[in-house]
Amino acid sequence: MGKNNTPQKFSVALLQLAFGKKLNDNLKKAAAWVEKAAKQGAQVICLPELFKSQYFCQTEDIGNFELAESIPGPSTELFSKIAKKFGVVVVVPVFEKRALGLYHNSAAIIDANGQVAGIYRKMHIPDDPAFYEKFYFTPGDLGFKSFQTKYGNIGTLICWDQWYPEGARLTALKGASILFYPTAIGWHPYEKADHGKAQFESWQTVQRGHAIANGVYVAAANRIGLEKHVKDSPGIEFWGQSFIADPQGVVIAQASADKEEILMADVDLARIEYIRRNWPFLRDRRIDAYGDITKRFLE
Repeated sequence: MGKNNTPQKFSVALLQLAFGKKLNDNLKKAAAWVEKAAKQGAQVICLPELFKSQYFCQTEDIGNFELAESIPGPSTELFSKIAKKFGVVVVVPVFEKRALGLYHNSAAIIDANGQVAGIYRKMHIPDDPAFYEKFYFTPGDLGFKSFQTKYGNIGTLICWDQWYPEGARLTALKGASILFYPTAIGWHPYEKADHGKAQFESWQTVQRGHAIANGVYVAAANRIGLEKHVKDSPGIEFWGQSFIADPQGVVIAQASADKEEILMADVDLARIEYIRRNWPFLRDRRIDAYGDITKRFLE
């Protein structure tokens, strides 16, 4: 056992799934897969971003706000029961209705006792073709956080946060041993032939860099399938390929591009310690020289 009586090693699982148009069916499906992962020995389980619905941000439609729920709400109540029954931690992404007219893209971290250990609200909100998230989501205001769970400290960021080294660094500095990135990312089908390989490799490479720079595990849980929200649009082909990288940036587990899977690996605190002793990046940071990082641009 390590600090605070947490284990030196724990098993994590990413659920890579496809989602349909019926919310209740998606919720039941996700619950069944969480239970399946728990029975396979997973101790910390992460679902993909906005798993309860298809990815509705392809359009700006005020009716989609009806998909949101509060925390606590139906999703957290269901997974709290499952977490307590199986003694597992579950990262539950939620389209959060915080107040009338105020919504977030969030993740609730449910500890093994069934209690909500905390909430993370997505900090970086994209606005790209078919990824119109600024229409729906208020940027997070809880900061970057690490959550103490039964099995260890875990950090949770969300999708577009994947591209920002500042978010990964600050979460790691809070003590997280693994950074979970619930994700909904894919190709515009008409771009895939020319740009698909480079886009995927950029996405994976930057996250492997977060693992290396911070000496932590990184785990990205993506969805699969082609989803269309406008009849004549090409939609988004979600590229799957969920993966887990170790503190040296080595990909120790990776899923397919088109199959529903449970992806499992161990988080080993001894491995983190070994890598940080050999690559002491946290030791050598020049914290006295980084003040300008809070500026938008240096003229």
